[in-house]
Amino acid sequence: MEHLVALAWAGEEALLTPRVRSSARLLEELLAPDFTEIGQSGRRWGRAEIISSLVDDTSPAPTATVSDREARTLSVDTVLLTYCLDFGGRKSWRSSLWRQVGGPAQCLYHQGTAVPRSSTGAGPSQ
Repeated sequence: MEHLVALAWAGEEALLTPRVRSSARLLEELLAPDFTEIGQSGRRWGRAEIISSLVDDTSPAPTATVSDREARTLSVDTVLLTYCLDFGGRKSWRSSLWRQVGGPAQCLYHQGTAVPRSSTGAGPSQ
């Protein structure tokens, strides 16, 4: 199980890098064919939409800082990651489901929830 958790964290962190975010091929490797995302705006994204959006984004990539990491194994092939992300000064709580079945670990689902600037809560239960 620790191996799957390590692969999921490596994939999650890779998705934050300019190298991966600008490459449709690398995004396709990390995002499962049935991938869905609910973004901070509340918009639901499919795999093709998010890949297109990321690859077409030519703005400079902000610095990403991950904190408050947690991983929960849900089954022998699936892990839930939760963490706080500071992405260019915008903070959000993130959750991702990662699965590995006979190949590389891939993200099935991702959700970002914005942390209001006035929020002082340090953890998800606050």
